[in-house]
Amino acid sequence: MDLYRIIRELMLERDRLQGIIESLEAMKADPNGLVRKERVKRRGRKSMDRVARQEVSERMKRYWAQRKADRGAAAGSQDGAG
Repeated sequence: MDLYRIIRELMLERDRLQGIIESLEAMKADPNGLVRKERVKRRGRKSMDRVARQEVSERMKRYWAQRKADRGAAAGSQDGAG
């Protein structure tokens, strides 16, 4: 195994990749030579305004009330069967 040959080839590849990176960065620059900032995509949950939060809150209150009622009705029917 010729270690020096491998290192030399890797260095040539590094130089080639560096040239490609520089040319891509130059393509991204605007005519004044300034690099444009790319829009960063936000990740995670979208924020809700106050009205949307209130709607979700009311919907979840109805949901949990219905579940509690359903659970109570199911428990009542099971108690009478036993």
